Amino acid sequence: MVVPGRELGEQVSKALKQFTHDTRLRIRTALGGSRKKVVRENVSGRFEVLVATPGRLTQLLDGGQLRLDDLRTLVFDEADELLDPGFVPVARRLLGEAPTEVQLVMVSATLPDALEAAVAALFVQPPVRVQTAGSEALVPTLSVERRAVRQGGRLEALGGVLDEAPGESTILFVNSREQCDLVAGWLDERGYAFVVYRGELDRVERRANLARFREGEVGVLLTTDLGGRGLDIEHVERVVNVFLPRERARYLHRAGRTARAGRRGTMIDLVGPRDQERVAGLPRPRG
Repeated sequence: MVVPGRELGEQVSKALKQFTHDTRLRIRTALGGSRKKVVRENVSGRFEVLVATPGRLTQLLDGGQLRLDDLRTLVFDEADELLDPGFVPVARRLLGEAPTEVQLVMVSATLPDALEAAVAALFVQPPVRVQTAGSEALVPTLSVERRAVRQGGRLEALGGVLDEAPGESTILFVNSREQCDLVAGWLDERGYAFVVYRGELDRVERRANLARFREGEVGVLLTTDLGGRGLDIEHVERVVNVFLPRERARYLHRAGRTARAGRRGTMIDLVGPRDQERVAGLPRPRG
């Protein structure tokens, strides 16, 4: 199974080990950020399932520590994130080194046009598409609030949201590093307790911040769309789009961080004067 990032790979591996606890299936990992020696040891023995990030997988193949000639199933998780133009050559290599009868499975919560084009480039025959009921829609346990904010008043509105329910576990989403810096500075000046989770942080700091939020030590997590995928945190009660995402797919991923597994949750969108076009393309909750 190929995953786009280390954090998701760790969660997938943990879940697979729980599912296979009473079986003889052995789960191994080869994830970015792990020591090369540890990764080589992970794949040196016999195993049935490997969870890997693209870079680590390529290194193992280049170094001869891994072969794919006995591969039965190749899974791309979060396929819409994986199959960008830079990864397609890696995907083709994996398929080229695997047996011709290997089963290729692509899993994605959203199916943008770019993914469909990448799928068409990889498959010789048209693939079977399995789509769950309610795909591309918000779950009925999610309450969506869209609040108009005046020009220049976005952060003031955010303060109002946080002060309404200060004890609720909340994820704040922004689109860019610059927006993250802006919001972080504002939160810090006003004394709000929060942690940041974004790609530019050192891996150790990023994981420590996520652990503090997951364990309830800090109630607010400020993140970019890196936090929109793969984070399985049970207690998230609110998601706030401080800045609306540019793509519908990213909105759906953000919505998936709360109201999980039948629980109730709230998503609050701060909508400025220039956001009306984006709002028009966003989904409404079912029911």
